[in-house]
Amino acid sequence: MPLKKEDISQEVFDLYDEYAHNKIDRRKFIERLSVYAVGGITISSLLSFIMPDYETTALVSADDDRLSSEYITYDSPKGGGKIKGLFSKPEGASGKLPGIIVVHENRGLNPYIEDVGRRCAVDGFMSLAPDALTPLGGYPGNDDEGRALQRQRDRDEMLEDFIAAYHWLKNRPESNGKVGVVGFCFGGWISNMMAVRLPDLGAAVPFYGSQPSNEDAAKIKAPLMLQYAGLDSRVNAGWPDYEQALKANGVSYEAFVYPDVNHGFHNNTTPRYDEAAATLAWQRTIAFFKKHLM
Repeated sequence: MPLKKEDISQEVFDLYDEYAHNKIDRRKFIERLSVYAVGGITISSLLSFIMPDYETTALVSADDDRLSSEYITYDSPKGGGKIKGLFSKPEGASGKLPGIIVVHENRGLNPYIEDVGRRCAVDGFMSLAPDALTPLGGYPGNDDEGRALQRQRDRDEMLEDFIAAYHWLKNRPESNGKVGVVGFCFGGWISNMMAVRLPDLGAAVPFYGSQPSNEDAAKIKAPLMLQYAGLDSRVNAGWPDYEQALKANGVSYEAFVYPDVNHGFHNNTTPRYDEAAATLAWQRTIAFFKKHLM
């Protein structure tokens, strides 16, 4: 029988979090995972359960007739040079459009992030989901290799790639001049840092992203919506200081902590996904962007 979420110990999710964030290598991950292969549960079944499923999880297909979507290349002179991204926009939209930069996790532009970009287009925005792995050949088709590649790039250089994406999208002829950013994990850090670096950023929604320094937080002008997972002690440890800095500097923000969910709860391709929390968080995200960008 297929494994169910309730069959799995929280320690397995915590272990996967360590592996996904390069705290342990694959050999150590499998070695420690074997402790939980008991009672008819095998290592193979645990691995199959915990790893992402990109075959059956897309919420908006690439050929959805509500949007147009294509890969483009833009210039990132301070970053990686020529960067590939998925550009999506509502089909048949009239008038100027607000924009959203969609920032991937620590593994490149995988199918989940492409799907998020298309979801933004269905909700009335044009979106650009860049692939920071472009200088290394792009997302390699699986997350393990994607993580290995992303470790080869400097994160501040990658930040420049997403800042360049912001300018590319803002300067599109169909742009209304307002562009926000949403990002997940590594992309959450990028979203926070884009708010630091871009005084004219329209809005930022970091999902479980690590926080900037207090000095950097003081530079933020954009309104923020911060989304955190209740069980994500690693990232949440930085939130109290960040909140204090935002308050001290009069930064407009909203923050939500979703109880009893794991880091990555928005990602519907893995069992860390929590449908109720993800749905609510995304509804809040889109409403926030409509308020500040339209």
